[in-house]
Amino acid sequence: MIYDIIGDIHGQADKLIGLLNKLGYQDNGKFFQAPPNHKAIFIGDFVDRGAKQLDTLNIVFNMLDNSQALAVMGNHEYNALAFATLDKRENNQEHLAYLRKHNDVHTKQHQEFLDEVGFGSDLHKFWLKRLYELPLWLELDNACFVHACWDEKSMSVLKPLLTDKNQMTEHGLQLTSYKGTDEYNALERVLKGVEVPLPDGVHFFDKEQNKRHNVRVEWWLKNLSHQPIHQIARASKSDLVSIPMDAMSGIVDFAFRHHKPIFIGHYWLNGTPMILAESSDDTAGVVCVDYSAGRDGFLTAYQFDTENPMLSNDNFVQFEHF
Repeated sequence: MIYDIIGDIHGQADKLIGLLNKLGYQDNGKFFQAPPNHKAIFIGDFVDRGAKQLDTLNIVFNMLDNSQALAVMGNHEYNALAFATLDKRENNQEHLAYLRKHNDVHTKQHQEFLDEVGFGSDLHKFWLKRLYELPLWLELDNACFVHACWDEKSMSVLKPLLTDKNQMTEHGLQLTSYKGTDEYNALERVLKGVEVPLPDGVHFFDKEQNKRHNVRVEWWLKNLSHQPIHQIARASKSDLVSIPMDAMSGIVDFAFRHHKPIFIGHYWLNGTPMILAESSDDTAGVVCVDYSAGRDGFLTAYQFDTENPMLSNDNFVQFEHF
């Protein structure tokens, strides 16, 4: 079996169609049919940012419904659920509070999806129900798939809140939205990655001009504790300008070991696709397929052959739109 693992789409349906065609999938009028012995695996983040939210969702879920694909949830699908769900701790007849606040930043990030479905409409409710069907991670015989970080410690915290297929539940959505709890931190780790705090008084503004006091790090590296932040950060050069060169990480509660290759998205990479972590004695390697298709980047796939599982940079495929 060849798994065509497809990166973050973010409403870029035209790029998705182009990549599926390049991979040999055929539109039969109802769904994109995989070539013989192939199956697509979508790594999450279908919504927000792009101009064709519903087209993207229809393509993905029609493939799921017809056994042409598998998929995991991204942080943007989780955010869509939290944005539309009332916080059971805070609501009364005079005040409605949602699990994800309806502030300017969150609303702007989610606006393209809201524009297409209409907040609170039947169409909105339909797609929220479908988003609940997405598992937070997949472990198959030959490989593992998660949106941002494979962390078994965090997964064990989340397990009691999920279905037996690792799908989010309404109860789990509530608990994982409460900041400062173990459940919240576990969800953040799996869907957003590993972060370390910056030194006191140090911050930067991310690509959406949000002020950040933590920085995301490359969790697939061998050692994250007591390292120069500039060497382990998964951030743009413009983000790192605000961080002193001598800034060091503290103790990072994470150690990555796994005997199957891990496939992720989420990290807005650019340039020529390359394996993030090669196989070694304690890991079978890590591959990211997010190459910024949500903006100007190329939608990217990695073709993983279960009969020949050795990771190779030659297995990346990109739809190069111009």
